[in-house]
Amino acid sequence: MDLNKYVQEVSLQDFGKEFRHQAVWNRRLRSTGGRFFPKDGHLDFNPKHLEEQGLEVFRKIVRHELCHYHLYFEKKGYRHGDRDFKQLLAAVDGLRYAPKLVETSKPSLIYSCQSCGQVYQRKRRIDLKKYRCGKCRGLLENNFIDHKRTSS
Repeated sequence: MDLNKYVQEVSLQDFGKEFRHQAVWNRRLRSTGGRFFPKDGHLDFNPKHLEEQGLEVFRKIVRHELCHYHLYFEKKGYRHGDRDFKQLLAAVDGLRYAPKLVETSKPSLIYSCQSCGQVYQRKRRIDLKKYRCGKCRGLLENNFIDHKRTSS
């Protein structure tokens, strides 16, 4: 898909205005579907949203970023809390928030208390010498296989 051409089409069809800058893919975006850069006017989009949610949801994300874009160049309120932004977003049926992506990050690490059995799930390791159970202050133990250390 030619992203720049698609964003230009959405801008003309849904806003009746031209998009005159660049739209680029950015896989590093984590918590957002897209970003608008007032400094140079370009837009970043997360391709994972298109892959996971489809074209209909992605179009609403594009509309959201185009609201920022057009309002900024019209010298109106282009930020999320501004009335102009909220009204235009509702008028073009854009998404207020990007839907959550399926998380493919680190596996959960599981720790349990040796005294009371309380279980804790974490994405990051914790120092077992430093931290104790929040319930009974007992010692914690890890209940996971460390693939990095056992592979050698």
